[in-house]
Amino acid sequence: MPDENLLSTLEQGLRQSRATRSRLASRLADLEYETERLRTEISEMDAIISSTESAMFRILSSTFAAPASSAPSDAEIEYALRRDNAANVARSPQPPSPVQYAQPAPIHRQERGVRHDIPPIRPETEPKSDRFFERTITHATAVLLRESGGPLHVNEIYNKMLEGGFQFTGQNPTISIAVSLNRNNRFRKVAPGTFDLVIRDAAQSSRV
Repeated sequence: MPDENLLSTLEQGLRQSRATRSRLASRLADLEYETERLRTEISEMDAIISSTESAMFRILSSTFAAPASSAPSDAEIEYALRRDNAANVARSPQPPSPVQYAQPAPIHRQERGVRHDIPPIRPETEPKSDRFFERTITHATAVLLRESGGPLHVNEIYNKMLEGGFQFTGQNPTISIAVSLNRNNRFRKVAPGTFDLVIRDAAQSSRV
């Protein structure tokens, strides 16, 4: 005949284990619900952020409304970048990071040949491919800068993005390009309206 005391002890332990498991399962369900709720809120905030940024680009572009056949001057591009930096600093609750809002680095010797004349924009350019269709400005520009092997003016970037099937919105897409690149620490401004890849700049510096 089994030991009754041992059987009673085991039954008590089993009940306690089941009760503990039930509490843990209930807590897990609560945590999963809270996780899903937070994911939903994050998705909503991402949508708000994206919508706000798009609105800012449209407003910024309309500031320098110009005929389709002309392009903003380098001075207008620089003014737009200064305004955008100032707006970002005002919105930031923390001091601006040195990387994000640093003054443009001095142009290295190999970059002093970057031309300062403004290449003409070609708004009527027909797409030659769809490689930039539904891509972001920064992604398309990174590809173009890697292919070019050197800096490009925003007007050149605009023309090449049109050839790649990029669809611009707003009245002044070259301003939008300049603001997008200035905000992204993968790019650096090497001359008025002219940008290059930071990683290439670092590689060239190491060889000097």
